[in-house]
Amino acid sequence: MGLLNRVFKKESIANYMQSDEHLTKTLSAKDLLGLGVGAVIGTGIFILPGTVAATTAGPAVVISFIIAALISGLVAMAYSEMASALPVAGSAYSYGNIIFGEIIGWILGWALILEYFLAVAAVATSWSAYFANLVAPIFKMPKAISGPFNPAGGTYINLIAVVVLLVLGILLYGGMKESKRLQNGMVLLKIAIILLSIGVGIFYIKSGNYHPFVPARSNGAFGIHGILTGASMVFFAFLGFDALSSSAAEVKNPKRNIPIGIFGTLIIAAILYALVAFVLTGMVNYKQLNVADPVAFALQMVGKNGVAFVVTIGALVGMFTMMYTMLYASSRLVYAIGRDGLLPGHLGKLNKKGEPSRALLIATIVVMIFGGLVPLDRLVALVNIGTLLAFIVVSLGIIPLRKRKDLNHTGYKMPFYPVLPLISAGFSFFLMTQLQVDTLVAAAVWFAIGIVIYLAYGVKHSKLNKQ
Repeated sequence: MGLLNRVFKKESIANYMQSDEHLTKTLSAKDLLGLGVGAVIGTGIFILPGTVAATTAGPAVVISFIIAALISGLVAMAYSEMASALPVAGSAYSYGNIIFGEIIGWILGWALILEYFLAVAAVATSWSAYFANLVAPIFKMPKAISGPFNPAGGTYINLIAVVVLLVLGILLYGGMKESKRLQNGMVLLKIAIILLSIGVGIFYIKSGNYHPFVPARSNGAFGIHGILTGASMVFFAFLGFDALSSSAAEVKNPKRNIPIGIFGTLIIAAILYALVAFVLTGMVNYKQLNVADPVAFALQMVGKNGVAFVVTIGALVGMFTMMYTMLYASSRLVYAIGRDGLLPGHLGKLNKKGEPSRALLIATIVVMIFGGLVPLDRLVALVNIGTLLAFIVVSLGIIPLRKRKDLNHTGYKMPFYPVLPLISAGFSFFLMTQLQVDTLVAAAVWFAIGIVIYLAYGVKHSKLNKQ
């Protein structure tokens, strides 16, 4: 078999189902909602509505969130169909292997490894900063252990980020059945804090702050174009829902529960983001909201310092649940790639509880290194390109999926086929073109490294190659 035919060889769904049958099926629709809301609603809900309103869309940022949610809904339809038809671990990586061939799956897996690892590490550094500010009146963290490795700047390790990631790894190592109760509880607490801030803030809305609702175009911002630009900015707030499809092999009745989890997550997130944006821009003039913590700032402006403090707690809880879901998803992705032999085989092994503890250990160690030692400021944008690439391939993948006669495809199906899959892919591609050039260059370097690893190691050790 020639190399070209070899790398485009497609994996069998039956092989994946057999490999994943030992994973413990413990997740219900409620648990998926907990994971999804935990991933999508992080600290961004306390920041994005204010900063995007101040710099781009004005009070019409509410419309920006609604547009972004609708576009996300298109992609969510594609993911729901894929996960329903192919209930296996590995998300877009496994879908790529089955639908397009191993090299496409590897490229997607390589992209998602970067997305998940960087996302978890970046949020861990933000969590560290919030926590340090919260405890500053009582205890000030020594500078040497409060930042990435930078001896010239006096910092050697971000110890708080390392510790919180270690705690997350230990929770997940204890098993999904045990740790999901804590995750679901923290998600409910986070939603309660968000509703508290909305419920208090609504009494301090001044209708004059909504005028003009769509500020006149100026300095390259605002106007109708500003609403659309704002939609592309806040779209990235909804990206975490794709992590749900990584759990497909551990879901009870995936054909029913995964679509519920994905669509439920987007609906809840869209409503909460839009409500926060509406109340926030009603409390304070949008021009004042370009600050690090706009929700807390607005509450302080109306004299509600106690609620502002609770919002800070909510931000910490929100980031914690987001890291939990993304670290969980990254461990399942590493397991899936190891299962196929494209990474060292022991990563594809399960423990006695039927969970990929070795993949979790490696994922936790890597993100602890990133979060504790590596400056992530310029790398965070790479999170978006990996996700958008997966969105494009999964959306386009619906077309060949429908033509496969070897798949038992009786679950959810994306409506208006094939128009909506093409529109979904088109929107995702457009958003990818809006990323900065240096981000695209860095991504190209990352993918080049991935291709080298695949050709030097993956092709030789691939289990598909040995069939």
